[in-house]
Amino acid sequence: MKHSAMYTRKKLWVLNGPLLMMFVPVLLYFIIFKYVPIGGLVIAFKSYNFTDGIWGSPWAGLDNFKLLYSNPNMFSIIRNTLTISLLSTFIGFPFPILLAILLNEVRKSFFKKAVQTLVYFPHFLNWVIIGSFVVLIFAQEHGIMASISKGITGESFPFLYEKSSWLAIFLGSGIWKEAGFSAIIYLAALNSIDPSLYEAASMDGANKLKQMWNVTLPGIAPVIALMLILSMDRVMNVGFEQIYVLGNPVVSDLANVISVWSYNVGLRNAQFSLSTALGLFESLVGLTLVLIANGIARRFGQSMW
Repeated sequence: MKHSAMYTRKKLWVLNGPLLMMFVPVLLYFIIFKYVPIGGLVIAFKSYNFTDGIWGSPWAGLDNFKLLYSNPNMFSIIRNTLTISLLSTFIGFPFPILLAILLNEVRKSFFKKAVQTLVYFPHFLNWVIIGSFVVLIFAQEHGIMASISKGITGESFPFLYEKSSWLAIFLGSGIWKEAGFSAIIYLAALNSIDPSLYEAASMDGANKLKQMWNVTLPGIAPVIALMLILSMDRVMNVGFEQIYVLGNPVVSDLANVISVWSYNVGLRNAQFSLSTALGLFESLVGLTLVLIANGIARRFGQSMW
């Protein structure tokens, strides 16, 4: 038995050794850059300064949290974060699914690959570049849309300086940048659906729309549930780069979110303890929402764990 167990372990190592070695850099990345920095959260409970360092700085208890939530602007900051993030999540969430379903129906290989390349490409661009495109299109003076608006109405519409239009542009640019890349996961899930199910549905008289509704969507339902649960973690996290690039003083009441506030207070004003306290609160809310979403999915048989 002992020799058999050793032989089995040796065989497993021979088969999986290269894969495990390839996994080591990924494991190190998560340990060094994701788990070790968690220890820095202790700053939220200290009056941190560079001279004493993280462990030498005096304890402040919950004073940072009390100071944080005594700020009269904190309610509007959290409200703006939730509003923008929830809109981004629930408006943007269906687009990768729809895009994957449409791409899956394309039968011309060269056309499918060309479209995939075009919709994946924005994901690899920095928000500074994406922001430049947005400004080129929607700038009030020389933007493409402003020129069209001026030709129709006689005056250019300030797309980036009206809160409603700015929010629409913000959401649309986020969908344009990420929908194509997110669709990869759903395309992989679509490939796992048994083609005989479509044949059976077709024989029963189901058209393409009914096949999508009764075969495609149920077939990728577990993946949709998983992605929705994972997206809950980002509800309190509005990307700083997108806000910073597209924001302007006119829409600052709407664009003042947690990430922007943390940048201004934590980096510009060097109040690291306050920004860490808010970051800890943000993480706890994200964890709570993930657990709630997983609990709801569990009731429908689609839980993550």
